[in-house]
Amino acid sequence: MAQILFFYFGGMTVLSAIVAVATPHLIYSALSLLVTFIHIAGLYILLHAEFIAAIQIIIYAGAILVLYLFVLMLFHSKQEPRYLHRQLPVGIFLGLVLLGMMVLAAFRSEILGQIGTMNDKLGHTKAIGMALYTDFVFPFEMASLILLVAMFGAILLAGRTVRRKSDGSA
Repeated sequence: MAQILFFYFGGMTVLSAIVAVATPHLIYSALSLLVTFIHIAGLYILLHAEFIAAIQIIIYAGAILVLYLFVLMLFHSKQEPRYLHRQLPVGIFLGLVLLGMMVLAAFRSEILGQIGTMNDKLGHTKAIGMALYTDFVFPFEMASLILLVAMFGAILLAGRTVRRKSDGSA
């Protein structure tokens, strides 16, 4: 049963990701990206990583996708077909080259044969929290600082656009 679910979640993840990249309509692309995020969370559940699955749904399917939709609202629908698919052949070529390099690197290294260990006394969530706040405090704080700077930049850029529109109409 787990293998059938794995092939379902994996296949739907790949198919919806292809649709997200290949569709000419931006809103359909965002919706298929939502389907991709949800099926990736299903893969995490199959791996018994329930915390990561919950974070996948909350952060990516919730917050990140909403940010994508805000950006998509800034585009004019008449401008979509002109520039979206001009670079599709180059993107497909570079994607295949990257995929080939990842497969080659995976088979040449010992990463496929490694088996992780899990302390059964700690739960998955507690183990992630302990690692995050002990071993990875500095990268965690740097990521939060980068997100804070990006948020301020977005607020400043949005404020300039609003001021220009209100100054021009007055």
